[in-house]
Amino acid sequence: MEMSGLRKVDPVKHEQKRGEILGAALRCFVRDGFRGASTTDICTEAGISPGHLYHYFPSKVAIIETLIDMGLAHTAARFEKILAAPDVVEALLIDIEETSLRFRPAQILNLDGLAEAGRNPEFAKVIERHTGAMRRMWSDFLRQAQSQGRVDPGLDPDATANILIALVDGSRAMPIRNPKLDIKQSVAHLKTMLVRFLRPPEVQSKASKPRPQSPARQLKLVRKR
Repeated sequence: MEMSGLRKVDPVKHEQKRGEILGAALRCFVRDGFRGASTTDICTEAGISPGHLYHYFPSKVAIIETLIDMGLAHTAARFEKILAAPDVVEALLIDIEETSLRFRPAQILNLDGLAEAGRNPEFAKVIERHTGAMRRMWSDFLRQAQSQGRVDPGLDPDATANILIALVDGSRAMPIRNPKLDIKQSVAHLKTMLVRFLRPPEVQSKASKPRPQSPARQLKLVRKR
């Protein structure tokens, strides 16, 4: 029996529309917060009806989880890029500056997500899952860097991952706490912190040793005639 009455879904157009809805949702969450932005707001931003939305996402939480998964995939790609850099600490610092200190949407969503998790048990589970995935990526990154001799092997990767996640959270809060924050100065201080924390002791000791100076030449006295 043919189901000729069913409309065929174009997978390309379907994914394109999903992307448009996710972009609209992201703008709403940045503007109004995870709690404040409703599915109606998202539909208005995306230019679709509420009934149309449910062809793509069953709920607002499903939209949030999809955005989180996209963010995790992006983070995994960034870790690969950092590991491929000549200096992982320097590359990590550049990434923190670009994605935390200078990226306003991440600052807003990070703080609002943690605040909403403190109020909403369902949302707290979403944040817990996201944090668990992020912690595993940090731990894997650190283990690989340790095996390459570029991160202190004495550090516990899982415990260090928790500290670095907190450091990223703090970096995203700094520009909100202080709108006049000197980012250049903050990056310099973060570099000092990360170098002392992450680099192997022998690498730090080599970097801190003064370079041998060539013996000073003796001045020749020229006698006046």
